[in-house]
Amino acid sequence: MAVFVYEARDASGQLRRDVIEAQNVRAATQKLQEQKYTVITIKERSSTVAGTDILAFLNKYRRVNDQALTVFSRQFATMINAGLAMVRCLDILAEQTEDKKLQQTLVQVRRDVEGGSTLSNALGKHPTVFSTLYISMVRAGELGGVLDEVLDRLANFMEKDFGLKKRVKSALTYPVVILVMAIVIVFFLVTYILPTFVSLFEGMNMALPLPTKILMAVTKGVRKPLVIIPSLAIIIILFFGFNRYVQTPVGRKQYDRLKLSIPVFGLLNKKVAISRFCRTLGTLLSSGVPIMQALEIVGKASGNEVIAETVTKVRESIREGESIASPLGASGMFPPMVTQMVAVGEETGNLDAMLAKISDFYDTEVEYMLASLTSMLEPIMIVGMGAVVGFIVIAVFLPLYQLIGSLH
Repeated sequence: MAVFVYEARDASGQLRRDVIEAQNVRAATQKLQEQKYTVITIKERSSTVAGTDILAFLNKYRRVNDQALTVFSRQFATMINAGLAMVRCLDILAEQTEDKKLQQTLVQVRRDVEGGSTLSNALGKHPTVFSTLYISMVRAGELGGVLDEVLDRLANFMEKDFGLKKRVKSALTYPVVILVMAIVIVFFLVTYILPTFVSLFEGMNMALPLPTKILMAVTKGVRKPLVIIPSLAIIIILFFGFNRYVQTPVGRKQYDRLKLSIPVFGLLNKKVAISRFCRTLGTLLSSGVPIMQALEIVGKASGNEVIAETVTKVRESIREGESIASPLGASGMFPPMVTQMVAVGEETGNLDAMLAKISDFYDTEVEYMLASLTSMLEPIMIVGMGAVVGFIVIAVFLPLYQLIGSLH
């Protein structure tokens, strides 16, 4: 089918610019008229423009910004709760969002909903934009007739989840910037400044100290293509080899286990994972998603194979008529406080609220830990930079002191 670009006015007189698929111009015009559109201009879009094809290919793999999706969810929930028609909501949100891929997706979702599709089915056609969790919650809201409440819960979930990610990134930005600046400065010194001293030292007929020999070897090495090119090649090969291994089931599981066991950062990753697990499961349960389906979604959305394996054991436990808390405790991933609160939530029938409290508690723990980690990393990096600069200074001035001493 051909793709046609059109300008038309809808039933309210508002101007629309969009695309539509049809066999020919006449069929496209008929489709628009059936949607109560008054066609102004319509023409076939050329499929031979290389630039358009390249942009479409790149756009296919571009991700929607998390913040844009969070804002969309909050606004959508507010509009539905205010009683606006769903098609009208999608129309407004598509016009005002700044994320181009989300805008294009919402236009297609609106078109599907206008054609009689449910919102969950329309969203399900775009798995790269809307997660399984998102689609399942919307479907549960449609079945229960509480779509506005579900969208509100979903917006709250996304805001908290996005806020947690943002806090983690913000806390690690400063140390990363300092590290990159230190590497750039050292590289500049070794590449452009120290070669002058190396030439001077080579002209001396004297035994050079060990630090100076090491510095000379490093300075000469980084300026030789025969050293740099093989080194970069080895690093690139190791990088891609590691990525390939991590994509395998065994490699992914070992890597995720390593992330949870490394000192300091492992505990931080663990707390973030527990918070995300509890918030996701609690949000799904409170939205009316069945427990087995909710656990399946949580396992897929966890992003960690260790947690996914634990969730699988929890599903098996529930299928056999047992509790959720027991396999959580047996996994070794969840602390006793979490399993005890989950057990209390199961007994009182208030599991979703208990999971929300656990998630809030661990969000606070993550904030405190990030603050401590940032304050601890700063002096460590300063000491590290001082050690590198000090080594360079010592390596440069030791031969000079020896030369001055030999003149007396």
